[in-house]
Amino acid sequence: MALTKDEVLANLEAVKSPEGTPLPKTGKLSDIVVGDGKVFFSINVDAGVVQAWEPVRKAAETAVRAIPGVASALVALTADRAPGSGGQAPPPPKASPAAGRARPAAAIAGGPPSVPGVTSIIAVASGKGGVGKSTTAINLALGLRDLGMRVGVLDADIYGPSMPRLLAIKERPQMTEGSKLMPIMRYGLAVMSIGFLVDEETPMIWRGPMVMSALTQMLQEVEWGELDIMVVDMPPGTGDAQLTMAQQVPLKGAVIVSTPQDLALIDARRGIAMFRRVSVPVLGIVENMSYYMCPQCGARADIFGHGGARKEAERLKVPFLGEVPLHMEIREKSDAGLPVVATEPDGAHAKIYRDMAAKVREQLSNRETKSPAPRIVQEA
Repeated sequence: MALTKDEVLANLEAVKSPEGTPLPKTGKLSDIVVGDGKVFFSINVDAGVVQAWEPVRKAAETAVRAIPGVASALVALTADRAPGSGGQAPPPPKASPAAGRARPAAAIAGGPPSVPGVTSIIAVASGKGGVGKSTTAINLALGLRDLGMRVGVLDADIYGPSMPRLLAIKERPQMTEGSKLMPIMRYGLAVMSIGFLVDEETPMIWRGPMVMSALTQMLQEVEWGELDIMVVDMPPGTGDAQLTMAQQVPLKGAVIVSTPQDLALIDARRGIAMFRRVSVPVLGIVENMSYYMCPQCGARADIFGHGGARKEAERLKVPFLGEVPLHMEIREKSDAGLPVVATEPDGAHAKIYRDMAAKVREQLSNRETKSPAPRIVQEA
C-alpha cells in the first residue's frame, strides 16, 4: 500500500516542539510531499529560535525514516524572521573598500563552513533561465573528470532540477549507517539533486530560506566522499536564493553562462556583479548557443548574434571560456540523459567542453598560487 501524508503526520505526533507541542499541531509544517517512498517537507520557524528547533528537525527526519516503506526523507528547517517578530538578526558585515576584489578577512576567518572531503566548490550560474546553464554544468563537470579530477555535482536549482533528466537518473539515493544520503554515481560523477527526492512534476513553491535550508542539508548531510571539485548548478537569476547561496557556500569561483544577444548579456552582468559583491571570483564567461550549425549541410547561422559574451568578458576583465554552438546533437543527447562529453568523447562538442574545463582548472590553480596568506595584525 502506498505511503500517505496521514501516515507521516501520525508518526510526527511523537515529535515535540521545544515547548512540548506535537509537531503537526504547531502550525509550522509545510505541505508534505510524499511519493515513491520519498518524503520531503519543511519546518518554518522564526530565525531567532532556529537553534532550539534543530533537534526537532533531526527528530522529525528520524521519525519519518522509521516508517515502513520510506526509502529516503529530507526535512528542511527554515530560518525566516517574520515581519515585526522579536529577536534581532545578526548585523550585516561592514563593507570593505576591497569588496569585489578580494575575500574579506572575516570570510577567511569565519566564512561559510566547508564540505568535508571536498577541496573546491564552483558555481555555474546565469542571470536568467533558458540559456543552457544546466547542460553546460554537467558537461563542464565531465570535462573536469576527463582531466583526472574527482568530481561531484550538486543540482541547486530547487525550483527546476535538471540533473535527473540530463543524466537519466530515476533511482533514489540510499542512506548510510550514519543517516546520510549517498550521492548517485553516473559517468564517474557523484550527483545529488532535490529531483531525486520528489517527482518531476511536483512544484516546489518555496521561499528563499526554505531553499537555502534544503541546499545546506544536501551539502552537509550527503556522503560526498573525497572530491577534488564540486560543480554547483545554481538556480537562474540573482534573487534572494541565489545571493544567499553565494554567501553561504564556500565557493572558490563562479562560471557565468550566457547567450550572445544583448538581452541575455544584461542579465549576465547582474550575475557577475552579484558574485563580485560577495567576493566570489568569476572564473569566466561561456557563450552558449553561440551559433547554429545545420546538421545536414553544415552551414552556420548566428541566430542570437555572435561574440557578445566574448566582448562582455573583455569589458569586465574576466576570462572568456569558450563558445558552444546551438546544435541538434547537444540538445538530443541532453534530453536523452546522454551528455555529449560522456557519450561522444571524441566529438567536436566534447572537445569544446574539455577545453573550457581546462581553463577553469587553470583559473583555480592560478588563484590558489597567487592568493597571499592572510595578514596577521597585532594590536598593542
